[in-house]
Amino acid sequence: MIIFRDPSEVPTGFGPTVVAIGKFDGVHSGHRAVIDRARVAAADAGARAVAVTFDRNPLSVLRPELCPEPLVSLDQKLGLLAEEGVDAVLVLRFDAALAGLEPRAFVEHVLIDALDVVTVMVGDDFRFGRGGAGDTDVLVALGAEFGFTVDVVGDVQGGGRRVSSTWVRELLDVGDVEGAARLLGRPHTVRGEVVHGLERGRELGFPTANLSSDAEGFIPADGVYAGWLVDEGSMERGGEPVEVAARYSAAISVGTNPTFDDVHARQVEAYILDETDLDLYGHPVQIQFTHRIRGMLAFDGTDSLIAQMAQDVAEVRRVQI
Repeated sequence: MIIFRDPSEVPTGFGPTVVAIGKFDGVHSGHRAVIDRARVAAADAGARAVAVTFDRNPLSVLRPELCPEPLVSLDQKLGLLAEEGVDAVLVLRFDAALAGLEPRAFVEHVLIDALDVVTVMVGDDFRFGRGGAGDTDVLVALGAEFGFTVDVVGDVQGGGRRVSSTWVRELLDVGDVEGAARLLGRPHTVRGEVVHGLERGRELGFPTANLSSDAEGFIPADGVYAGWLVDEGSMERGGEPVEVAARYSAAISVGTNPTFDDVHARQVEAYILDETDLDLYGHPVQIQFTHRIRGMLAFDGTDSLIAQMAQDVAEVRRVQI
């Protein structure tokens, strides 16, 4: 997949293209419905399938007080879009200049001049251009003028409700990672580097891989979860770096360790089952959340905490069978 960071980077003659436009935060099943249609239409038209997205949520510029925490980082989003099989992604920097473009100027600058678009795929709530002046009707009218078609893809419904990034975020806020996975079509994932912690888990007999505080992705509610740790690190073989792709069953803790009351920032740490000699320090890893085991509790001593951790690990084994 090719990544363009500005319309000027798209080479002359790159098109024709079929374009799917959206924030694509989380790349959930609703987003994939739009992207799938674009990919099929591109194959039929002998064109390239291109996703056009933004480097940040537009609300962070337009209404920062209303901007939610993103489900995924930009790098995570690009990786997910690559998995969906698009030929390229154009990442638009959402700043005051882009926000100030009139709908016609956006279409001319991005869709026509850069991408030579033949079909545009959008959701039915799509808005674009200065002050949100452009909607699907405006896009259809501009398409008739400039010679491209517009396919408005209806909402994907689940349980009588529209699938959305907002809904996924609500589920994660209460720790319902299984519900979030149903909307996403995969386990929700947080990504970060393994760093040194207080090593309290090791002292208790459950050594953990601690994620850095700048981990990417929405962190679900405090509690204990079952899931997977995917090692994205590298090792040397014959003097050359070799990528590692290893996946381990894990019991995952999210929170501030209230039993000890000396951790003041939420942290994500994973105890890997049945592995005792792994050295993951400095490795980028993914933490995939599959089941919620329990909420975060404060215990009256280490003995009761250790007993509960043993029960948690047993429950992780049970749910992953």
